[in-house]
Amino acid sequence: MIFFVGAAILLILVPGPDLIFAVTQAVTLGKRAGILTAIGLSLGNVVHTLAAALGLSLILKTSAVAFTIFKILAAVYLFYLAYMSFKHRKTPIQMRNGIPQKGVQLLAKGFIMNVLNPKVALFFLTFLPQFVNYSYGHAALQMIILGFVFLILSGLIFGGIAYFAGTFSQRLLSQPRFGEWSSITGGVIFTALGLNLLVTKV
Repeated sequence: MIFFVGAAILLILVPGPDLIFAVTQAVTLGKRAGILTAIGLSLGNVVHTLAAALGLSLILKTSAVAFTIFKILAAVYLFYLAYMSFKHRKTPIQMRNGIPQKGVQLLAKGFIMNVLNPKVALFFLTFLPQFVNYSYGHAALQMIILGFVFLILSGLIFGGIAYFAGTFSQRLLSQPRFGEWSSITGGVIFTALGLNLLVTKV
């Protein structure tokens, strides 16, 4: 669990659409807007967690061959994420002006944005199984617990960054070295997760 929490925190901090969206709302509309957006984005992870847990359960119940195929495809996807992180490590993070909205609208928009993002769904399906101890059984339940831990961490981190966005985040995100090192860190983690997945046994 400690390793999971550490890996989750590092990956949450890697600049991505969700984090940039929450920060953008905070910078353009204020801290409250950023926090509500962060909460909405985090709540969307509930859907992905349940979907990933159900998907893994079906795969495990199908056959060992199906699980092997899943491992290979998931590892390839993780390696692809690593490649993209390294490739775009020097790409500056662009921020756009947000459109003023009510609190409920921001919450809903964050939730919907997260739920409808297929990349997030694939990420959960490839990330959470890394930390399931199959010898304990109840793989789906373990994934649900891990997913909710990730949800809490993402909510706290996104919300914290959004809260302070008005004072330092725009300047921080505009620093090339910050984005570069964040992307490199993400690439290394994705590579390690892909390799670990290939040697995972049920």
